[in-house]
Amino acid sequence: MAMVSLLSFFPSPTKTFNPITTKLLRTFPSLRPFSVSPLQSAAQPPPAVQEFWSWLRAEGIVSDKTPARPGVVQEGLGLVAQRDIGRNEVVLEVPKRFWINPDAVAASEIGSVCSGLKPWIGVALFLIREKKRGDSKWRVYLDILPGATDSTIFWSEEELAELQGTQLLRTTLGVKEYVKGEFEKVQEEILLPHKQLFPSSITFEDFFWAFGILRSRAFSRLRGQNLVLIPLADLINHSSSITTEDFAYEIKGGGLFSRELLFSLRSPISVKAGEQVLIQYDLNKSNAELALDYGFIESNPDRNSYTLTLEISESDPFFDDKLDIAELNGLGETAYFDITLGRPLPPTMLPFLRLVALGGTDAFLLESLFRNSIWDHLQLPLSRANEELICRVVRDACKSALSGYITTIEEDEELQKSGNLGPRTEIAVGVRWGEKKVLQQIDDVFKNKAAELDEVEYYQERRLRELGLVGEQGEIIFWEK
Repeated sequence: MAMVSLLSFFPSPTKTFNPITTKLLRTFPSLRPFSVSPLQSAAQPPPAVQEFWSWLRAEGIVSDKTPARPGVVQEGLGLVAQRDIGRNEVVLEVPKRFWINPDAVAASEIGSVCSGLKPWIGVALFLIREKKRGDSKWRVYLDILPGATDSTIFWSEEELAELQGTQLLRTTLGVKEYVKGEFEKVQEEILLPHKQLFPSSITFEDFFWAFGILRSRAFSRLRGQNLVLIPLADLINHSSSITTEDFAYEIKGGGLFSRELLFSLRSPISVKAGEQVLIQYDLNKSNAELALDYGFIESNPDRNSYTLTLEISESDPFFDDKLDIAELNGLGETAYFDITLGRPLPPTMLPFLRLVALGGTDAFLLESLFRNSIWDHLQLPLSRANEELICRVVRDACKSALSGYITTIEEDEELQKSGNLGPRTEIAVGVRWGEKKVLQQIDDVFKNKAAELDEVEYYQERRLRELGLVGEQGEIIFWEK
């Protein structure tokens, strides 16, 4: 029997957050960026926010004509329209001198010691240092940043227990372990040898706070800017009803006679005076990613997904041949397949599964003669044994994963109907319900495949038909001499 290895139904840590420069830094702020009293109104933001606005006015960033300003909203703080704003109209513009990014770090007193660090670590140290300095020009901005968000990285052990069995729990714990390791290296290589540059002690809690701020508030995918905090712009909240990410923001020149770059934020929809200006954070994020990055989820079924991780076992006697075939077709020893609720399986998942399970009498297809055509053959069932094996292995993996949760789908649905859940419990229930629904969907797909094994045409039958050796009813044709 061929060796089939399912690593688990958990995404690899390297896929999710390492290297940090490719997957970690997210585009927008937390949905709940500030904790406020429900008695406060949008016209009366907290004193720290009023001071922040006064600072922006004094620096010429905003004026009485600025279309939106900070206000207390249902999510916490947000940007509230001061007048009617049209679709794609510029809401605010922030010049580069008020961005916090690696360039700002390089120009600071700690720039020389941060030059060899990962960009996010340098910016994190900059934030912490400025926060601890009483005379920092960034003080009024740093004062309105939250001490934590509802991101799962800030959850207590009791709250994380509600995520038992989920991929999100493993990813969250992996992220926290990663940050801890980075802090230990920074402490040894930067903080202790350069105490004169960091007069106040920097703790792991400080470092983790900065990490959380960057995770939830840093803009990315900008022209030449892969990590940048934009004060004021990062107060904008998310709306699930906005279904486009186009035109929400850009970097542009400051005008005909100015060389300074501007971060320009636009409203993707028309907004009435007194309403919140909102954008779509990211259409492609799953609920688990939204929970990890920002601390909220959506009810949209398309946000529920599960990552199936498959690998070619090194103990497989055909490991080298299979790896060669996988690499020729854009895959590798390990492959990740994100499966979304209500959507078909990823197109390369079944071919890869068949390749991993390939062995026995099907092994002749691994010979060099078939190297350029085998991937086409893998698009369809190879043999009953191969198809039966992948159905059994995937279904067993689904059942194993489902057994790891602390509740059933039905119990989660009852909890959701109760309406008595706190924000973080609501996230946990929603994420684990979504994961289980996708697992159930995967199991159903392969259950149906297993039930149809006798009706499927396999490689040998297709080959005989191509050679004209099989009749219309599937009978073998014998030619008389």
